[in-house]
Amino acid sequence: MSTFKISKRSWFWVLQLIGWGLPGGLNAYSKIVYIKSISAEYVIAEGILFVITGILFSTILRFLIRNRISFDSITSKTIVRTIIVFLVVGILMTVCTEVVAQLLYLTIEGKGMPSRSLINYVSTFVNMSLLLFLWLVLYLSVKSIWKSQKNKVERLKLKTTLKESQLNTLKGQINPHFMFNSLNNIRGLMLEDVHKSRDMITKLSELLRYSLNSNKVDVISLHEEIEMVRNYIELSKIQFEKRLQYKEEIEDGLLDIKIPPMLIQMLVENAIKHGISDQVDGGEVFLKIFKQDLLLSIGVNNTGKLKDHGSSTKIGLQNIQERLRLLYGKSSFFSLTEVGNEVVALIKIPLHE
Repeated sequence: MSTFKISKRSWFWVLQLIGWGLPGGLNAYSKIVYIKSISAEYVIAEGILFVITGILFSTILRFLIRNRISFDSITSKTIVRTIIVFLVVGILMTVCTEVVAQLLYLTIEGKGMPSRSLINYVSTFVNMSLLLFLWLVLYLSVKSIWKSQKNKVERLKLKTTLKESQLNTLKGQINPHFMFNSLNNIRGLMLEDVHKSRDMITKLSELLRYSLNSNKVDVISLHEEIEMVRNYIELSKIQFEKRLQYKEEIEDGLLDIKIPPMLIQMLVENAIKHGISDQVDGGEVFLKIFKQDLLLSIGVNNTGKLKDHGSSTKIGLQNIQERLRLLYGKSSFFSLTEVGNEVVALIKIPLHE
């Protein structure tokens, strides 16, 4: 059974018609009943004029507020700017209403409107501004409620997605297949170098511990993430040997920055699994992390071509995109491109988050 839903945009216009139509209709009705010196045709036309100008100038006010004023942080500058915009729109609304009303009166009544004093115009401006102010208060209130509900939904979605993403990370990155290969490789290495085998077992245990602990936190220090990536690289080198070359370049002073756990590891694992492993002679994975303006830039380059490896790669990359979107919104950036004979994965996240 389908449910009828009204979009947010449609709700705006419905509320506009009700909000301006109700006082306009009541005002017209009272004039028709109690003021006999003015024709009903003019009163109805004046009521329609009131509704049209109300909708028009409140929509203009909404446009200016949405595109010129940010209410994310209320400052004296924001308040002054809001007052100026409000007064300008109020004056324009009053002038437009007065001019069109006089033209309507002349057309319908066949004579000019009785002369009006400055007090009459000021009274009209005050009345229009009061209605416009009430509209503004209601608009900001509704907008605040909608934004609060949206943030609540986004927070719940973030919490759920992070957990699902972390579980998918465990399944897709530190998976039984990787563990099986690592243990077999370590077993073979024990015949050649017992000390190195013991070191690899330690790295594997640290890698698994990090993966399990990452389910309990939303962010982790860059230093801890890099240590885990290095462990992963060392374990992978047992299998790929000289076919896997790894380089990293990390700008000083960034290791204490907090990032989502398993973020870089997913990029590095993807580079090895779908890049280096496909190359007969192997290749290089290059991790570069640096600060760019107010963004943390994380790049992973690997030798190879950008290919479609099925749903496994897409799921991993989609998880990265969704986590970045929910954590940082439009402030984050993610891309996967092919440049020359390399695949370049690039992530940018705000440093202040």
